[in-house]
Amino acid sequence: MLVFSAQNLVLLSVPKTGSTAMEVALKPWADIAFYKHRKHTPVGRYQRKIAPFLCDAFGLEPETMAVIRAPLEHLRSWYRYRASTLDVNFDTFVQAVISPDPPDWARIGTQLNFLTTSSGILGITHLFAYEAQPTLRNWLNQRMGANITFKPQNVSPPADTTITSSTRSAFETAYAAETTLHARTVAAGGHLIQMP
Repeated sequence: MLVFSAQNLVLLSVPKTGSTAMEVALKPWADIAFYKHRKHTPVGRYQRKIAPFLCDAFGLEPETMAVIRAPLEHLRSWYRYRASTLDVNFDTFVQAVISPDPPDWARIGTQLNFLTTSSGILGITHLFAYEAQPTLRNWLNQRMGANITFKPQNVSPPADTTITSSTRSAFETAYAAETTLHARTVAAGGHLIQMP
């Protein structure tokens, strides 16, 4: 998570959405940077802990931004990241992720839970589709007043991510709300704006 006081903006880093590349590129403009266990601070915790601190300490009430990826591609990225340490194929991995009680290696959370409050309200001012990289970069160029370039970071090795039709159907049911949010973002030209 990065805080930019001059731009009145906070970047919330959703795992497996190119967040490390974004943070490396944007760090020169950041006043505050959260790393390690605080790097991937979700919206709920941000609103409870960080936003009040920024307001009280610095008089900031910044807009927020984040990136959402197509849900199944998001899981594919997680699997590639963990495949070398797993003894299961992608289909089994997806089944484990959507099970009622996932094993530790399948507890990856969801983008939807990261981006929304406990009451299910989207807590992001500017939500970008991962697939709309030009839209994201152009917006950042304008906001930062500079030419922002992302360089690949933490690229996972390739892995087979074949999925059966039955598992895909179960996944689509389990991730229906996240899929809808991603589709809304894509339909908005890759940039969904929600002002207070």
